[in-house]
Amino acid sequence: MSTVINTMEPVIKVEPVIIVNPGATKWDIRQKVWDYIEDNNLANFPRPVHNRIPNFKGASQACNRLVDLQEFKSSQTIKVNPDRPQQQARFVALEAQKTLLVPTPRLRTGLFNKITPPQGATKEQLRICSSSQGVRDFSVPFDLDEKVKVDLVVVGSVAVSEKGLRIGKGEGFADLEYAMMASMGAVNESTVVVTIVHDCQVVDIPDEIMESHDLTVDYILTPTRVIKTDCQVPKPQGIFWNKLNSEKLEKIPILKKLLALEEQAGKDVTLGVAPTAAESGMQTGQPKRQTRRRPRQNIQQDDKGESKQENIESEKRVRQRPARVRKDSRGDGGGGYERGKGKRGENLKEKNPEEGGGEVPSQRKLPLSVTTVYLGGIPAGLRVSELKAALREREAAPLRLTWQGAQHRAFLDYSDPQAAEQALEALQDLSLNGHSLQAELAKSQRGGKRSGQSNRRPRPSTPPKSNPATADESDTNENAEQ
Repeated sequence: MSTVINTMEPVIKVEPVIIVNPGATKWDIRQKVWDYIEDNNLANFPRPVHNRIPNFKGASQACNRLVDLQEFKSSQTIKVNPDRPQQQARFVALEAQKTLLVPTPRLRTGLFNKITPPQGATKEQLRICSSSQGVRDFSVPFDLDEKVKVDLVVVGSVAVSEKGLRIGKGEGFADLEYAMMASMGAVNESTVVVTIVHDCQVVDIPDEIMESHDLTVDYILTPTRVIKTDCQVPKPQGIFWNKLNSEKLEKIPILKKLLALEEQAGKDVTLGVAPTAAESGMQTGQPKRQTRRRPRQNIQQDDKGESKQENIESEKRVRQRPARVRKDSRGDGGGGYERGKGKRGENLKEKNPEEGGGEVPSQRKLPLSVTTVYLGGIPAGLRVSELKAALREREAAPLRLTWQGAQHRAFLDYSDPQAAEQALEALQDLSLNGHSLQAELAKSQRGGKRSGQSNRRPRPSTPPKSNPATADESDTNENAEQ
């Protein structure tokens, strides 16, 4: 039986606002929550919230409830997920002088980093340290060989029940991070797990859809409530290797080291043959819902410039490529994010018609369908090479970058929606030259059509519009992965 802790008002049973239908799967519940948050405008940037841990409105207020928990007061080492809605939780942990551990994004370079603020850091400096930018600038990697005891774990969720059952965004990282910590001896059955969500994310989750590797929670913090779940379902006490496969190990190298250690210890480390579509993060067959954001139906002047006429002019050369070249481009298979490298990426520099650009050679083709990310707030004086370096550093280099520095923006093309979503996650809290940049999906997504592209065929007789940013744009169109 869960307990709602509220010292200000009498305990009142709160019915879920989102009703879970009988027979619902985890993905059904995720979609219901994501749709409800979007339809009711309950989230802040980044939007849309689909396929994310939602950055819900009131997240800071919910995070501030963490300091009232006795388990927080008595803890020394706290692990907090790197998502935007839990940024305030990272701040209050640093402010309380706790040892803060944050998982590396997508576990690509290790398990987690230890945040080390400057000596005598001010509140403003601590806020920077708690952001994703600060996690990179003020952290040191934490090796598997180092012994640590984690007293409190804070995770994000898409949905959670008052009984402590939790559903993440479907990639399994929170479950895997906890299992890896359990394998290291960093957590045990007494470790307290807290999740921070919007009130609408508290729903009734059927017991039968949960699996042995799923992480459960002890406390739920919302903007209005503190819920002690008294969860009776045990947390995973190690890695379920049969839930993983060789492809997952290639993406998360630290798993290879853990596998070798457990194999030496005589444990069964037999891998699964294929990933589970709904739970391993592959999301096979699951629709990408990034198109829910108020699409525009015509070309207009826009504050973010996704459909602005000057961008159309700069795109005309791309739209003039011969039909046979566009047909051939399907042969590349569209590719995933990793496939945007190497020879495929060397095809991205455009030529003006005067330079022989009328016939586009096949080795310079882009995928027929791309997903475009808008990057705004680019500071004056920033060089395109500096932006490209920042994108490479965050492993968010696009297939093609359209530079509009004079308008303080750029457009990044990715091979598919999943690659764009990964880039958006990596670009949260991006700051260059002291200016925070804004990254979000471009509004003009028309079945993969490039941002700013018109429905009308350009007139061949119309010369390209002169643009003072032409030199930079030419430089930018080289592959940022190169």
